[in-house]
Amino acid sequence: MNKLIKLFSLTIILSVCVFAQDNSDEFKRNEFYGGYSNQQVNNFDRQSFNGFEAAYVRNIRRYVGIKGDFSAAYRKDDFEGNLPILIPGGTVASFRGKNTTSLYNFLGGVQIKDNASTARFKPFAHALAGVAHIRNTSSITCTSGNCSTSFAPGSFTFSDTGFSAALGGGLDVKVNDKIDFRLIQVDYNPIRAGGRFSNNVRFGIGFVFK
Repeated sequence: MNKLIKLFSLTIILSVCVFAQDNSDEFKRNEFYGGYSNQQVNNFDRQSFNGFEAAYVRNIRRYVGIKGDFSAAYRKDDFEGNLPILIPGGTVASFRGKNTTSLYNFLGGVQIKDNASTARFKPFAHALAGVAHIRNTSSITCTSGNCSTSFAPGSFTFSDTGFSAALGGGLDVKVNDKIDFRLIQVDYNPIRAGGRFSNNVRFGIGFVFK
């Protein structure tokens, strides 16, 4: 965590240096991004979540912008199993269920990009920090036997909110003067929530509107 804080602070310092050196007034002031997001979540084992990401950047200098970022990713899993009924001479209770997990990132920070460039390929980098909200809901249904003697079927929900960050960048490709195509975005997305720290990776692809 200390290394993460130091890296984030270094990015901010470098952004300030760029801000101080650049005096150009000809650059795009606003940037809107929307696209598909895939999050590789280290939830005891590596799991793939699918969703979307939206971001707004207010460019205060040619190379420096203040960024707000929101992403949502979801995963659904089906499971089934058997449990012995805990009574003398009992048989086996069978069950099936569904597990739904939602992961939300609310982030803000700095983006570095040449906002005056007319080049076809436009790389960028950002350092963002904020909070993540995780919500998990499991529902279990008894399919045979008397499940109530082994466990109580039903719906169970867990949620928690904790620290989150996104350190990374990507490459935009110019479509025209108003639209870029975000060919790739890759972020290291650490999250501390629910009493544990997870090292996650977030991928994105979509469109940038200026």
